[in-house]
Amino acid sequence: MPLLTDLSDIFGDAFAKAGVDASHGAVVTSQRPDLAQFQCNGALGAAKQAGRNPRELAEAVLEAISDREPFKELSIAGPGFINIDLTDKYLAAQVRSVQADDRHGVPAPEKKSVIVDYGGPNVAKELHVGHLRPAIIGESVKRIFRFAGHDVAGDVHLGDWGLPMGQLIAEMKHRDPDLVYFDPDHTGPYPQESPVDVAHLNEMYPVAAAAATEDPERKSEAQQATAELQAGRPGYRALWEHFRRVSIEAMREVYDTLGVHFELWNGEASVHDRIEPMVARLRANGVAVESDGALVIVVDDPDENREIPPLMLVNSRGAFTYGTSDLATVEERVVDAKADEVIYVVDARQGLHFEQIFRAARKSGIAPQSVILEHAPNGTVNGPGGTPLKTREGNLPLLRDLINDATAAAADRLAENDLASEYDEIERADIASKVGMAALKYGDLQNHRSSDYIFDLDRFSAFEGKTGPYLLYGAVRMKSILREAADRGLQLGTVLPPKVDQSRNLMLALLRFPDVFDRALRHRAPNHLAEYGYELVAEFSRFYEACHILRERDPARQASWLSMVELTLATLGTVLELLGIESPERM
Repeated sequence: MPLLTDLSDIFGDAFAKAGVDASHGAVVTSQRPDLAQFQCNGALGAAKQAGRNPRELAEAVLEAISDREPFKELSIAGPGFINIDLTDKYLAAQVRSVQADDRHGVPAPEKKSVIVDYGGPNVAKELHVGHLRPAIIGESVKRIFRFAGHDVAGDVHLGDWGLPMGQLIAEMKHRDPDLVYFDPDHTGPYPQESPVDVAHLNEMYPVAAAAATEDPERKSEAQQATAELQAGRPGYRALWEHFRRVSIEAMREVYDTLGVHFELWNGEASVHDRIEPMVARLRANGVAVESDGALVIVVDDPDENREIPPLMLVNSRGAFTYGTSDLATVEERVVDAKADEVIYVVDARQGLHFEQIFRAARKSGIAPQSVILEHAPNGTVNGPGGTPLKTREGNLPLLRDLINDATAAAADRLAENDLASEYDEIERADIASKVGMAALKYGDLQNHRSSDYIFDLDRFSAFEGKTGPYLLYGAVRMKSILREAADRGLQLGTVLPPKVDQSRNLMLALLRFPDVFDRALRHRAPNHLAEYGYELVAEFSRFYEACHILRERDPARQASWLSMVELTLATLGTVLELLGIESPERM
């Protein structure tokens, strides 16, 4: 059982014995560690409800605690705050309990089926800085749910259907009309090799979009190509499959470098065949209604003070919308994938869109109330001026360029600190890559997902301060201590009660993991783990400076400290894994 849960149960029982609700017994980590390790503030709220004096109630609570063994000191501060310090013996016993648990004290929940929707790139376009946050936040959220014990799948949810595909097909036909894909009498087979690579697609995409915007004839051609593609014209489907395949290959390369891995590579096209029957059903049962020549689902609530626009399923030209595709995707996830929970890690600016989708899904019965639909919004990556990060040319920086810049910055920092200089070139490059990715990802994940942040690679790549490289250096130091201990034949042993504050504080930090993990899970917020990882490494550094592990003359104390090093490394390793950060073996 997590330490805070155990302590809260003890105080909850005591509050109940004192004649008030047990829920007031919640124990939290002290906001003033100089005064106490933990605190319980429930006496103030409970006393107000019961019409009692809060300090007298706090005294009654302390008198009602039957099991005093865990507590070194219990005291009342101010109007009724209860300060709590644990005995060193109890602390050590709790650490030994966590040491024997590969989940570090995190209880297993009732298993659910969860889909995390993140990524959201478009076929035929290179990944750029706008794809960074949803990718690494979504990957971390997915890993958090998986560690909790749920069945989880990450879905990239590609933008691979609709008018942009028709625009590309029309543009290719203008450039190379003799390609077999444009012969209406040819039905296959078609070439296995794509006529374009992702660089060609990336160049064509803005040209095709601009042509369709500026030239009515080109717009009509793109709309016709879209209609024929979606109707199943063989040549267009074959060409579209090439677009999709070469795009995914390029995406995988970048995502793999980032440590982002999707179990599902579905997209808008995946639900195309279920859209028409879904719309027909919603029209027939009256959920979808006509409005100004369009078919919509009214989703606002007359009892609310704000007006939410209806979700448009079919526009006035008779075409389906992105909203139609997203609603069909909800249906696919609920009916076919049998998801209990679907979390969308998508830009905060899409908030209204998801509110429309979720309300339509509820109103239509597509998603029952038992299925959780949640938008976990992410903010933007900004430049020094506080506006979205762009290149000098005014474009969004490509994600592969950011990765290369981070790796180069890491290599420079390694050289400045004389780290990894004696290793061969392959290992140095691998270390630089891991440090660069830690800099890039931790620089993002230390911020709450909904907030914007300033991209500062110089700060992110430093080995000092709250950075990814700082965490990796801490992990490498722990690995080095354990390797040297093994080389000297030293054994790990039973964790003993601490003798110094630095050892005691490290134990307290280790025991906080389940509570931190719970907050990260409940709030879908990896920043709690990022902050905890930094605090854990900082506590370990103080412990390392005060406790000379490899020079300790008391074998039992030395073995105890080595076990704490191992547990700290395991806990930090779990934190890094949950953040999607890989640690090198040495530097």
